[in-house]
Amino acid sequence: MTNANIPAVTVERFYLNHAEKLQLKLVAGGSGLSRKIQEGSVNRPGLGLAEFFRYFANKRVQVIGGAEWQYLKSLSSEAASQRIAGLLEQKIPCLIFARNITPPAYVIELCEREQVPIFKTKLVTMRFINDATIALEMEFAPQVSEHGSMVDILGTGLLVRGESGIGKSESVLALLERGYSLVSDDITRFRLFEGRELIGTSAETTRYHMEVRGIGIINVPAIFGVASVRSEKRLDMVVTLMDWNKLEEVDRTGIAQQTYDILGIAVPHIVLPVRPGRDIARLIEVAALDQKLKNLGHNAAQEFNQRLIERMRPPGT
Repeated sequence: MTNANIPAVTVERFYLNHAEKLQLKLVAGGSGLSRKIQEGSVNRPGLGLAEFFRYFANKRVQVIGGAEWQYLKSLSSEAASQRIAGLLEQKIPCLIFARNITPPAYVIELCEREQVPIFKTKLVTMRFINDATIALEMEFAPQVSEHGSMVDILGTGLLVRGESGIGKSESVLALLERGYSLVSDDITRFRLFEGRELIGTSAETTRYHMEVRGIGIINVPAIFGVASVRSEKRLDMVVTLMDWNKLEEVDRTGIAQQTYDILGIAVPHIVLPVRPGRDIARLIEVAALDQKLKNLGHNAAQEFNQRLIERMRPPGT
């Protein structure tokens, strides 16, 4: 497992990843798209426009809503220009006009001069702030890459790990033939969302493709259909494939639940022994379905163990 990292979020990255959902349109200041957003939140610069900057959150995306716009319109053109200039001097990452407000010429001129990107969106201010905050939380979430393939089995996100050549790709292919979905092949990227969920996805360049030894690179949706892939999925379980001869002891009951740590989250984990003749894909499928039952409160191993204990009790106790 590689070390977790929090990516550097530039205005360009934020714009490219979320422009469609946030209905963002670049108006001016395109030369400043490399500016960094240093905090995963949004700020309305009301006090900043009133020239009070003592506690100004200049590291955040700045949004001009209806109230800020009406305030600027109440000022003379010279005064309004000075207020915007003072705002830009705080080295803000970008400026966004909500409610489909068209930035006036003096704002566009100042942003071009200071190389500060300026956008407009059709969304009302609070709707934009809510959606942008969620988008920024995703961008700033700690991330890590794991060596393994991820599949979705009836809603259970499952990471298949194992040493090279153990049969991960063949098992995943067999699962795709059964109608399940591929999230990523070989390398899976995880981000920690809201400190409680691990969301897995693949690199953009390899998305929806698999490497199969002896065949090469295959396009999964072209072969198995569009339902055979999905862009991301919450991780619910980790399965490690291991050569039977390398295992000192094989778990026969499953009472003791193992876990695998990713970004501080303990994920249910099992080790499947691999040897000729075993249908590994079928075992992975059953493991996923069993985990789904456990999530619903039905643990077969513990229930069976309880029945044995009750059977061994002397009559009348």
